[in-house]
Amino acid sequence: MGALGSPIQYLPGVGPRRAALLEKELGISTLSDLLHTYPHRYIDRSRITAIRDAVADAAFIQIKGRVVQRKLINAKHLSVIVEDGTGRMETVFFKGVKWTYDKLSPGSEFVFFGKPQLFNGRINMVHPEIDAPMEGSLVQNSLTGIYPSTEKLKNAGITSKLVCRMQQAALGICLEEIEETLPDYILKDNGLCPLRYAIRNIHFPSDTYALEKALRRLKFEELLLLQLSLLKQRFNRSKASCGIRMEKVGKDFHDCYNALPYKLTAAQQRVVREIRADLSGGHQMNRLLQGDVGSGKTMVAVLSCLIATGNGYQACLMAPTEVLARQHYSNISKYLASTSVKCAILTGATTPKERRAIDSGLKSGEIGIIVGTHALLEDNVQFKSLGLAVIDEQHRFGVDQRARLWNKSGLDGIPPHVLVMTATPIPRTLAMTVYGDLDTSVIDEMPPGRKPVKTVCIPAGKISSAYGFIRKQIAAGRQAFIVYPMIYENDKLDISNVENGFEDVMKAFPLPEYRTAMVHGQQSQEYKAFNMDAFVNGRADILVSTTVIEVGVDVPNATVMLIMSAQRFGLSQLHQLRGRVGRGADESYCILVRDVKTSREAQARLDLMVRTDDGFEIAEEDLKMRGPGDLEGTQQSGMPIRLNIASPAKDQRLLEEARKYAGMILEADPGLAGERNLLLAATLRKSRFGEIQDYSAIS
Repeated sequence: MGALGSPIQYLPGVGPRRAALLEKELGISTLSDLLHTYPHRYIDRSRITAIRDAVADAAFIQIKGRVVQRKLINAKHLSVIVEDGTGRMETVFFKGVKWTYDKLSPGSEFVFFGKPQLFNGRINMVHPEIDAPMEGSLVQNSLTGIYPSTEKLKNAGITSKLVCRMQQAALGICLEEIEETLPDYILKDNGLCPLRYAIRNIHFPSDTYALEKALRRLKFEELLLLQLSLLKQRFNRSKASCGIRMEKVGKDFHDCYNALPYKLTAAQQRVVREIRADLSGGHQMNRLLQGDVGSGKTMVAVLSCLIATGNGYQACLMAPTEVLARQHYSNISKYLASTSVKCAILTGATTPKERRAIDSGLKSGEIGIIVGTHALLEDNVQFKSLGLAVIDEQHRFGVDQRARLWNKSGLDGIPPHVLVMTATPIPRTLAMTVYGDLDTSVIDEMPPGRKPVKTVCIPAGKISSAYGFIRKQIAAGRQAFIVYPMIYENDKLDISNVENGFEDVMKAFPLPEYRTAMVHGQQSQEYKAFNMDAFVNGRADILVSTTVIEVGVDVPNATVMLIMSAQRFGLSQLHQLRGRVGRGADESYCILVRDVKTSREAQARLDLMVRTDDGFEIAEEDLKMRGPGDLEGTQQSGMPIRLNIASPAKDQRLLEEARKYAGMILEADPGLAGERNLLLAATLRKSRFGEIQDYSAIS
């Protein structure tokens, strides 16, 4: 690989210790790694701000001033006063005090770069970067990149300024060695600059136009390679012959359908038709089913499972928590009452005696549908003929965990059909990124009669009025959730917690008039199940909990969701929690309680919750507010997709362009085997997207 593969420790200012830290913290070990670590933002270092124009909490600014005074305080704190003819400003240093004291002698002139803040009524800068005016070629007269960092890197003196110098040195050594990774026709079709130009200008842009060209080139390439990888899998799966053909519907399907006390919505009917077409097509189904809370995904899953059993196969539904698994089992058992299909549940709480009966029933085929948690993945669980796997909230399961399920199918390596369900609405662009290899169905219609939940946001000081409202609801025979963001008190974060909250609620709602239960993740399964059961069956009026009730708890009689310290929750969590109420015929309410210290961004989230109950609108706004940082959080241990420079939130149009173009390439050359795509195929193989496993088999 030549110089690009050289270790970074030999760059000026690095050395073995810093090199080891950079590898551990950011995964940078070679010059190639370094050059592909891009700035996450840029600062215009060509502008000088007059001291009189500096304002507190502004973005980073640069002042050019003369040192008029320096003062050591307790030998650990250095205060330096600088002036520029328009005013004076204090700069403060707590590290490198002796070196800085010697450098900043009175009368000397420097450029100070930092973030202004207000202290004791005056503007100052803490630990600004210091440059002599003549050092401006690198840092003062250009757009300067700010690189990803961590506390450990900062403490080791690996500042963004040092990384800039490392990048400059690396470019001097390696630039001519960088080879093009995309064929000429792709560059020409999409107006992309060469890779060398992009790498040079992403680190040291000559101007904003050059930076825009570099960003477009690098983002488009990353998105194109990702989409090629995902679409290739989808294409290969559509051409693959191995897939269980389920051509019948069967008596049990019709018996269940005809016994329903309500009519399916048009959206549910459409999705069932899409799934039936997949199951009968002779290829493995890999379908993502999206539906907002309460839209009727479980009913669709039940009918899908009955198609499998009607064709002589078994089905499983895997849920991430015992609470959700039990909720599914309870609902599914009701739906199956009019059929001959036997259903069972397997969780960590299942007794050894029950397990033996379940294991036997799965191996013999007597059990047609099994609902369970991770317990379904244990080695002794074997199926006679697993034809359909339904995975709820799949981002909570790892790829390897799901793959283990297929090895139990009993069908000689033929994978079962896969239906992935999520109640977390996924923005279209994020779905193209994380689930780009799956076919997608959306239940975009709520069942008739379901009323929207009325949502309000109140300050913590008005909690007593919220309690009064809950008392009226309980007096009318209703129940209420009260949710807290933490289990135990945290001295560093002044936010509500469920242990103290439970005591407060008990005081506000005393026995024997009111009955309160508490559930959180640190409780034993038995204790948690007991308290949850008390609330579900009406023996408790109030359930105090953490977000363990975020998914799966179905209590139609609950009409109030009170969320304490609501600013601590993400939009997706708030939407999921709100979906726990409004499941019955009565008017329901969500009360968001915000603390005194609520940031502008957090308040914007709460305002959005009050304004709309459309899960997809909330998801789109959530992605815009948070940016790409939570892409891995959304998928958690699912597909190992990590975007280095592109953002599903900010680069939606580019993502759509890349996906469309990738589709055109594969339509003309599905295997990327043609002469003009040899370079592209090699680039894809070497990229991290070339390592994505084949989700047609495990998904």
